[in-house]
Amino acid sequence: MDIQELQGLSEVEVAKRRKQYGYNELPSREKKNFIKIFVGLVSEPMILLLIITVIIYFFLGDSSEAFLLLSSVFVIMGVEIYQEGKTEKSLEALRNLSSPICVVVRDGKRRTIPGRETVMGDTIYLSEGSRVPADAKLILAQNLLVDESLLTGESVSVNKKVDEDESDKTGLVYSGTLVVKGHGIAIVTGIGSGSEIGKIGNSLSSIGTEKTLLQKEVTKVVKVIATIAVSMSLILMILFWILRGSLVHGILAGLTLAIAILPEEFPIVLTIFLTLGAWRLARKKVLTRRAHTIETLGSATVLCVDKTGTLTENRMKIQEVVLADGTFINRDFTDTSELVKYGVLASQRNPFDPMEEAFIDLGHQVFKSIDDIYGDRKVVREYPIEDDSLAVIYVWDGPDIIAAKGAPEEIFRLCKLNKSEIEQRLNDVKKLAQDGLRVIAVAKGKDNRHVPDNRSEIKFEYLGIVGLADPIRQRVPAAVKTCHSAGIRVVMITGDYPETAANIARQVGLDDSRVVSGAEFEALSADDRSKIVKDTAVFCRVSPSNKLMIVEALKKSGEVVAMTGDGVNDAPALKAAHIGIAMGKRGTDVAREAATIVLLDDNFTSIVRGIRLGRRIYDNLQKSMSYVLAIHIPIAILSLVPVFFNWPIILIPAHIVFLEFIIDPSCTIIFENEREDKNIMNRPSRKLRAPIFSKRLVWRSIIQGMLIAIFVTMSYRFLLDAGWSEEKSRGMTFLILITANIFLTLVISGEKSIKELIKDRNIPMFVILLITSLALILLFTVPFLRELFKFGPLSILEYATGTLIGAIAIFMIIPIKKIINNML
Repeated sequence: MDIQELQGLSEVEVAKRRKQYGYNELPSREKKNFIKIFVGLVSEPMILLLIITVIIYFFLGDSSEAFLLLSSVFVIMGVEIYQEGKTEKSLEALRNLSSPICVVVRDGKRRTIPGRETVMGDTIYLSEGSRVPADAKLILAQNLLVDESLLTGESVSVNKKVDEDESDKTGLVYSGTLVVKGHGIAIVTGIGSGSEIGKIGNSLSSIGTEKTLLQKEVTKVVKVIATIAVSMSLILMILFWILRGSLVHGILAGLTLAIAILPEEFPIVLTIFLTLGAWRLARKKVLTRRAHTIETLGSATVLCVDKTGTLTENRMKIQEVVLADGTFINRDFTDTSELVKYGVLASQRNPFDPMEEAFIDLGHQVFKSIDDIYGDRKVVREYPIEDDSLAVIYVWDGPDIIAAKGAPEEIFRLCKLNKSEIEQRLNDVKKLAQDGLRVIAVAKGKDNRHVPDNRSEIKFEYLGIVGLADPIRQRVPAAVKTCHSAGIRVVMITGDYPETAANIARQVGLDDSRVVSGAEFEALSADDRSKIVKDTAVFCRVSPSNKLMIVEALKKSGEVVAMTGDGVNDAPALKAAHIGIAMGKRGTDVAREAATIVLLDDNFTSIVRGIRLGRRIYDNLQKSMSYVLAIHIPIAILSLVPVFFNWPIILIPAHIVFLEFIIDPSCTIIFENEREDKNIMNRPSRKLRAPIFSKRLVWRSIIQGMLIAIFVTMSYRFLLDAGWSEEKSRGMTFLILITANIFLTLVISGEKSIKELIKDRNIPMFVILLITSLALILLFTVPFLRELFKFGPLSILEYATGTLIGAIAIFMIIPIKKIINNML
């Protein structure tokens, strides 16, 4: 059959079918518009409180205070809208992958069109190196091999043929797969979401993006504190109304307290930590698509890895050769020159098939140049792989050379080996197979004067067998060992046979005592799946749906799951896992966009760096949260005390906004830059439900906050009693509070002394000290800002005195901190 003999569809029929079935692409996910994002933001408690406060200030005629708070609202909303604007690109990547350029026959003419314009019933032409544009049924196949690893995960290409049996998939080709050899003609049977790759796209869209554990924990803590804030604010409003007779100012005081107590800077602190963490990872060739997954990676308890392209290189390599005389060679292949020569001649000169690439690579090692083998020769005849003959034979001209390679049993038959010889050679094959190698035999034609039509009539001489391995990535075993030391269980998920999977598992250091197939796992109940995943390290013959089941079962059993992969078949599991990790170089666009982390250098050890950094981020974030919690206590008390004792108001909303949206987040950068503990990778992963606010952290934060509150409150009362004005006392108290904030970071940083902190060269600490000092100077020297914050002017001596008092207050906490650590 020739493509020129085909008529294909007419343009009229194409238009009709496109109207009926649509374009060959996946439907887009509905995106949130600006109104939906805006409504979602204004419904957040903190934004609502600020908006209500703004309205009250406008009502009271204090427009400058109102505009200050309103500007902070717009800043917060701007950041949130920007984050919401980062939509998922998984389906877009699938559309690109399923829409390559393709050759079709229409109105009897051969045309090249974009793959998205392919319609049901189109006649398409498949050639070596082209990507299949749609699911199709073959009507012609000549030596057609297709790489389906994107769908199956297998690196070995599939031999395709014309078959009328609907249940036989050898007669079908699938969208997104790659033709590595031969050519064919097919009729399109599935496009867009109706194709196999489209079904994977649909499963992706049905999986929601799950919040990370830390996000959930912070949300829970915020809700608890919010409940306390609302209760205390209501009580304060009533007391203010009763004691001072002003309901409006009582409401304002209550709102101020609510804003003071609500840990609204928690999300800002979290964003700063994870954004800087993403930047640090990017410098090490690890791209985080969602920064919030970094801390979850540090908490991972199970790392699910796909064998092909993750543990292995997805590249065949000849590892061992057995010559015809039974000699095993696995290092210096110089003595295998004849076998290598004919193995190369039985391969394409510029192959796509990984197996043939392996022969070419070995040819480059054994010979000075691959051209020494091919020369100016041309293939005059090819005997392709057939059902009854699993071998390929090439006949080359000048002088005629016949080279063959294929399944050992077929090469033995072509070489007409006797029973004893076959038995001996099969023992050689078995030895290689036990090592997890794919075995290929090589032979050469003995009489090249006559080339018969029937390959069986060619006289062959047996040259030997080769064992091909999909090599383990160089540093994978060490990375796996490090994961085990860190309390992270590594689980291999592959489409390979049990023997191969077990062999690879042993090589990388995994327990291969139990190997469970995808079919066996699927047959189990949901409860049994959750049980079996707890002590199984190897899953074989796994389909994409099985991968999802495994990941979901691990999650159900309480594990924090990280999943690596590079093919389309990995995408749903990458999406469902707590952390999806894709390979950047060899990975498909689909895998990269479905994942939350991409290894730009395809280096498995980068995962270990990510885990290390994730743990460091969590440790330092815990310190930062302790700081935020501690500093909220004096802010809340300074809002309450004046009402109960009928003092002049100390803090107004502008002060709190300045503290919680500028000073506090800035100070957290000091914690973010803290170096990790030396033994950070020699401890188990954090438990799934272990709270970020441990008992020790909470009590230490409360006591530290109370001590600061007492010290600052007493200072305010002392200043008023000393005859200072309300504005000047407020300014000095605010200065002491901010100084205490800054020096509190030194106390929380750890067991290090000031000398050790300076030795560690925590540059951000000194930068923040400088910036904060400059900000305070501006507040007290610029008249507009001083009036806006209702401060009185301070002299240089008074400014220095306030700074010293704040520092003294913190250094009094250090011995108390040691007592708390010993008690809890």
